[in-house]
Amino acid sequence: MIDHTIKFTVPCDDKENMRLILRSVFDSLNEKGYNPINQIVGYLLTEDPTYITNYQNARSLICKLDRDELMQELVKNYLFEK
Repeated sequence: MIDHTIKFTVPCDDKENMRLILRSVFDSLNEKGYNPINQIVGYLLTEDPTYITNYQNARSLICKLDRDELMQELVKNYLFEK
C-alpha cells in the first residue's frame, strides 16, 4: 500500500478572509452572550452549524470557510506565534 501525504496550501488572500470571517463570527457570538471560543471549537470539531448563531449572518459566514484550512491556520499560528 502506497501512502501519499497531501500538502495543503492556503493563499494569502484566503488567510485574511478567514481572519475577517472568524472575527465577525466571534463578535456575533459574543454579542449574543455565548462563549465564542467554545462555540467555534464545537463547530470545528463537529461541523454542526448550530453551534454558531444566525445573528448577523454568522452561521452562513462560517460555513463559507473550509474547516480543514481554518484548522491548519489555527494550529500553525498557535505553534509559530511570536
